[in-house]
Amino acid sequence: MTNTYGLPADLHERTLLLVRHGSHAYGLNTETSDLDIKGVAFGTPSVYHGFDTTFEQWESNEPYDCVVYEVRKFFRLAAACNPNIIEVLWVDDDDVLLETPLGARLREHRAAFLSRRARHTFAGYARSQLKRIRGHRRWLLHPPEAKPTRAEFGLPEHTIISRDQLMAAQSRIHKQLDAWELELTDYEPHQRVELRNAWEQILEEMQLGADSRFAAAARHVGYDDNFLALLDSERRYRSALENFRQYERWRRHRNAARSELEAAHGFDTKHASHLVRLLRMCREILETGEVRVKRADREELLGIRRGEWDYDTLVAWADAQDAELGELVKNSPLPVTPDKPALDALCQSIVRDGLGLATRT
Repeated sequence: MTNTYGLPADLHERTLLLVRHGSHAYGLNTETSDLDIKGVAFGTPSVYHGFDTTFEQWESNEPYDCVVYEVRKFFRLAAACNPNIIEVLWVDDDDVLLETPLGARLREHRAAFLSRRARHTFAGYARSQLKRIRGHRRWLLHPPEAKPTRAEFGLPEHTIISRDQLMAAQSRIHKQLDAWELELTDYEPHQRVELRNAWEQILEEMQLGADSRFAAAARHVGYDDNFLALLDSERRYRSALENFRQYERWRRHRNAARSELEAAHGFDTKHASHLVRLLRMCREILETGEVRVKRADREELLGIRRGEWDYDTLVAWADAQDAELGELVKNSPLPVTPDKPALDALCQSIVRDGLGLATRT
């Protein structure tokens, strides 16, 4: 037996918070937008007191796209400032579909989950959108004409280096590259990202890109230039082959509505709208300590989705915003990381009080 939102009855009884998510929560939904729902729930007592029962999340796409997270998993993801999770705590009251007193307690403490990690999570999601836009645009403007051949890379029809030899050589080289990596195990994950990005930028400025470092590592472990040239040709061929296969998968399975947007504007304007929203939300979080889910810039974001920003404008804006966020995070009023002991105590109290509790407001 299920309820209005499609949750099984027993899960509904254990749910402390259920909200609208995605375009409806942002205020960006159109007539064709699906309703997305996210929630937080307790496991059964056996999840916490036994050993043979687990529960991390429940998912369904009927009648709505719905994901409900076990409360401890939700805490972990929210403390990491995962954009798709932290927003659940900050939706407008009108978008809260179900809330128990413990769900209200969780929302009351929502600010405790925020930290400067937002710089890397929200902006990281935005960079992923931009990477996807750039990749698809490259395929739109310069689609691979045919499957690459070995001859195009100066290689014989049959590989001189067996797959096992190739993998063994690459493994040795990558172990050397790993040995040259910065030792960052004592840093927080978001700090590791920032330090690695800074290190990559330094190497690029020294003209020590990934290919140069790969060649240096190969020489360091004893491969001569002839073998290295052959290995490099194999790598470039395999990379081109994988790019072609990815293009073919994208072409066969691309969403029809997205295809129309890309054909009309030369890039995916829906991805562009998400990118702009994510970067603006990142700035708002770092400046105000709030997650503004319902978008005051709704009309502009919908305009971007309709193609009112061209590709060059989007890329230039995104690059400038990302650079500004790198400076803004240094003076943000948010802590570098959330107070984990405080969040752990909150989580324990909610789980302890919630087991067996089914009262609704």
